[in-house]
Amino acid sequence: MDRSSAAYDEDFYAWTQAQAQELRRAGAERNNAPVDWENVAEEIEGMGRSQKSEIDSHLRVLLTHLLKWLFCPDLRERCERGWQRTIREQRDRLVDEIAASPSLRPYIAAVFDRTYRKARLDAADEADTPDGHFPAEPAFTLDQALDPAYPAELFPPEWRV
Repeated sequence: MDRSSAAYDEDFYAWTQAQAQELRRAGAERNNAPVDWENVAEEIEGMGRSQKSEIDSHLRVLLTHLLKWLFCPDLRERCERGWQRTIREQRDRLVDEIAASPSLRPYIAAVFDRTYRKARLDAADEADTPDGHFPAEPAFTLDQALDPAYPAELFPPEWRV
């Protein structure tokens, strides 16, 4: 396995960005002239952007459900199982994305506050309550949001993976 293939397997996002750069360099040097290098490079970058978009989506759903869990105890009895399943699924997907592309971990940290603000509005809509019902500043950290043991009452120890 060459170095490029190893990078592809270890961090897909970083690989997409490096390959786009290499394709542009090769195109500028006029190697394999019939190849539409610029559009090929754009498509590869787009694959990386789609990973970011997936992370945004999973994080927003996770934060929305954590907010409802923490601040809407009156809805828990009716929604508990669905919320637990959604929180666990979104955490798993985010952890898988980070494992596939470790270079995206800083991205998640960078968008956490912005995504929290959106999730706060989503939680208010879904819980049919004013957005002021939820804290304006994040009620938990990114590490807590990704932690299968947070909050402790959410999952019994046997559910934690």
